[in-house]
Amino acid sequence: MGAAEILGVAASVSLLSGWRLYLCVFATGIAMHTGWIALPAHLHQLDILANPWVIGVAGVAALAEFLADKVMWIDSAWDAVHTLIRPIGGALLALAIVDPNDPAWQVIALILGGGASLLTHSAKAGTRALVNASPEPVSNVLVSTTEDVATGGLLLLALANPVIAIGVAVLLLAGAVAALLALRRLLRWATRRDRTAARRRAD
Repeated sequence: MGAAEILGVAASVSLLSGWRLYLCVFATGIAMHTGWIALPAHLHQLDILANPWVIGVAGVAALAEFLADKVMWIDSAWDAVHTLIRPIGGALLALAIVDPNDPAWQVIALILGGGASLLTHSAKAGTRALVNASPEPVSNVLVSTTEDVATGGLLLLALANPVIAIGVAVLLLAGAVAALLALRRLLRWATRRDRTAARRRAD
């Protein structure tokens, strides 16, 4: 793989880890263990994910996250706990993808991998907090299930085809930035509305 493809795979995995870290580890391990995908020789560092023990632990964690993410406000608490865990996990996964013999690439992978995971995690956590404010619980389950399906599908696409991984990374990055900007505008609007209401009550 060329540098662009390697960056695409690393960025895709890191960005998706900000949504579902444990599902990323579990799905990658299962795909490798069963031969669904054959990773290039350069990515041999990821062979550890195919270890049955790693798959088992990641599976239990993914199941716990799957259930917690469907319950209103518990999902936000789960996101809060994983504010550090997901970026660290995304950084380590990105580190395993780049050339281990190039210290410069390793530093870049750690910084960009952690930052990418934090970006998508922030967008997810903010969006989920907004969804939790909705009176009906259906929207919460729908959003969570969409994230599950999107994470698994996009992850397998990125790992199976490094060229597609570049597109996946760009799509996820654009989506996360758009979500954060929308949340920022919504927060400003809510703040102005509350201030206006407070002034009217004072008058």
